[in-house]
Order: sequence, then C-alpha cells, then structure tokens
Amino acid sequence: MNKPVPINAILDLSMTEVATAIRNGDVSSYAVTKAALDAFAMKDAALNSAIWLERESALETADACDKLRRAGKILGPLHGVPLAHKDMYYKAGKVSTCGSRIRKDFRPNYTATALARLEAAGSVTLGGLNMAEFAQNPTGHNQHFGHCRNPWNRDYCPGGSSSGSGAAVAARFVFGALGSDTGGSIRLPAAMCGITGIKGTQTRVSRHGVMPLAFSADNVGPLCRTARDCAVFLREIAGHDPKDPTSAMEPVPDYEAMLDGDIRGMPVGIPGNYFFDEIDAEVLAAFNAACKVLEARGAILVPVEIPHMDAVSTYGSIVSRVEGGAIHAEWMRTRPESYAVHLSARLYGSYGIPATHYIEALARRGPILRAIGKAVFDHVRVFLTPTLRTKVPTLLATDIDAGTPGAEKAFMDLSINTRPINYMGLPSVSVPCGFDSNGLPIGFQIQGRPFAEGTVLKVADAFQRDTDWHSRAPLLPT
Repeated sequence: MNKPVPINAILDLSMTEVATAIRNGDVSSYAVTKAALDAFAMKDAALNSAIWLERESALETADACDKLRRAGKILGPLHGVPLAHKDMYYKAGKVSTCGSRIRKDFRPNYTATALARLEAAGSVTLGGLNMAEFAQNPTGHNQHFGHCRNPWNRDYCPGGSSSGSGAAVAARFVFGALGSDTGGSIRLPAAMCGITGIKGTQTRVSRHGVMPLAFSADNVGPLCRTARDCAVFLREIAGHDPKDPTSAMEPVPDYEAMLDGDIRGMPVGIPGNYFFDEIDAEVLAAFNAACKVLEARGAILVPVEIPHMDAVSTYGSIVSRVEGGAIHAEWMRTRPESYAVHLSARLYGSYGIPATHYIEALARRGPILRAIGKAVFDHVRVFLTPTLRTKVPTLLATDIDAGTPGAEKAFMDLSINTRPINYMGLPSVSVPCGFDSNGLPIGFQIQGRPFAEGTVLKVADAFQRDTDWHSRAPLLPT
C-alpha cells in the first residue's frame, strides 16, 4: 500500500488517479463516495447541478466494492469510482426525469447500456444530474428543476444540454459523468465549465436506454477532467450493442494506450472558413495560443477549407429539428403546456419543415462527408476549431423565456461551431485552453475522421501535458 490519500484531497484527483488509489488500497471507495456526496450536500445549492441523489444506495455499493477489493476482486478500471450522470440514462426502477415536467416521475423498467457498462466496470452511481429540458438547449436553463449554474460564476451559463454533468465535474463533486451530444451538448458544457468532453463518431456508443433527441445526430459520451479520463471512460462504453442495432461493429481500441504525447510531424488542420466568422478576440487569442502549444510539440499546422459548410449548417438544423419534432409529436398534441416556451416554439416550428427538405438533408450527408474526407482528411489527421466563437454569456443574456432582448441570437450562437460536427458524424473532443476577462473558461475542439477517437484524444492529451488549464478548479461557497 502506498501513502494514504488525505480525505480533503480526494476530490481534486482525476478519475484515473482516484481509480488507481482505490485499486491500490490508498483510499476506500466508501471514503471517496462519501466525500463526493458530502460535496454535493455542502456546495450544490449554489449550482443546482443534481436533480436527485441516492446517498444510502451509493454508499452501500461503495462498501461492496471495498469488500471485493479486499478479497482480491477488481470489477474493472472504474472499480469504486463515484460518478453521476445526466438524468436521461435509464436505470430499471429509478426515476429518469429527462429534465422535464412530463417525465418527472418516469421510472423505466430497463437500464441504458452505457450505464450498465460503467457499473460493470466498477463505478458507483450517485444519481441524476440537471440538464436542459429533453436535452434541447445549449445554456443550462431549466424551468422545471431550476437553472444549473456555472461553477466559475453562478450568473453565467454552464452550457447545455449536459449542464449538470459539466458543472458537477468542474466543481469536483464527481470524477466523470455521462452526457449526450446532438448539437454540442457534451462539448459546450465542457468548454464553458473548463473540463474535457468527447463525443465519439456517430454510432460509436450504444444509445439503448437513452432518451432520444434526434436519431441521426444523438451521441453518448463522457465529461471528465482530462483527456486520459475520457479515454478510459469512453473505452468502457464504446462498442457494438445488440440492443442498439444502429451501434457500430467497429472494434474498440485501447484509447488510453494511444496517449503517448508524440504528435511530431502530425499534420493538424486549421480551417480558413466558417468557424472563425465574427469570433471574439479573446477566444481567438486563446485558440491561437493553443495552436502554438501543439506546434511546439511537433504538430504541423496546415490551412484547410471545410467544404459545403453552409449546407452542413442548414441540413444539420433541419435533421435535428424534424426528428425532435417527430419524437415529441404525441405529447405536443396532448400536453403542449407542459413544455417550456422556448422548447414548444422550437417543436412547433419543426412541423412546418417540408418532408422533402428532411429527406434531402439525409440524402446529402454521405456525399458531403466524402467531400470533407477528400478536402480535409486526405491532408491532415485532425482539424481544430474554437468550441464557441463567443465568451461564455450570462444566463440572463440567453434567457429566451424571460424575453431578454437579443437572447435568441445569443442562445443560437452558442452552438454554431458544434452543430455542424454532429451532422458530419465526426469524433470531437473539447479541451480547456484559457480563461476570458470575466474569469470564465475558453475551450477548443479537435475533430478527426470517423472512428479516430484515439487520435483526437491523443492530440488533446498532448496539449494537456504542456498546459494546466484542465487542472484548475473553481472556488465554491460552502
């Protein structure tokens, strides 16, 4: 046994560090889980990152993990590690609100594959985290369970729709969390809260037992402190699932083993179009500084043009809106008053989109992706963009339901750089790379060809070896 980990330092460890400490017997799962639950109890009133927690059952699970470890049985790489997840991952018999009034008492009779795989790997589930209603906003607003707050400044957006996941991981309440990403809902809270989040290639992770938003753009993935944490987490949940026939058959590599820090000679694309239009000067400065870090590690920066970006942006919006409208059609007919105003307006608008436009958007996806492959990935391994073009806005400035002037534009601008990546179906990781003059985080995102999750994580990890943005923690009131 190594030197025991002090209780007050437990929550500052990364997910992989605490997993190693538990496995080595330097700290018990019970102590770590209790520390996480106590952190929620003492500090989450300021953030509202959790919808529900199950203290007793989590501590019982942690105690069972400790007994197994003492008997020489380790369930997996996440043995005894406490996690909490966006409240849209079904667990048999447990509430899954989906951040909504409609499902505030919903208890499914089956468990999401991603959640089951994490628990099979030894993780301890603490509860369900706050989220945008039905995962349909990029800000953190929720009229039913209260708005989630940014741990760096509670007046600001934490990002959405995985708002509680971003806030809870950044605040050091938990070591990692499941999010979902249909237009940026993992990468936006990762960027706004100063942590790391990855959406894999479309179909990389099973969506069985996960509340859908848009069939053609939904992705399951983690929000963690580091790229290494994301690599371990993603490895556990990725891979084909017979319960989700759309999940890819592609083998899952050992992502963590690929994190060697060596990006010497790697061609890295910097787009000359779309992603930098009307960008905030502070965001651009942080992005340029991040590029210099990678260049100093040996990456070769290559200018690229991403073809068909106007079409990508338009088609992606059509697909997500039409499919979201179809999923909610029955409730919109029978109980439209149960939705927040901004969401019902979005859903109503989807019913006016012609079917021909939707079919065109789906049919053009393959040819556009092939054109992107030829124009971009024939020349570079990854391409980089800012995650957001703007600084993190306040919750008030983006509150459409409150009628704040300019809120709709500020709201929509948040995901202007993330939404197109979902239509492309590419793996994408957001990495913290600085802070703005308001003290809020700035992030950049790394995209690779389909099923190149290991490559984008390799670049993210290389960046984090030479920077400490990902290790900085907010100070919270007790």
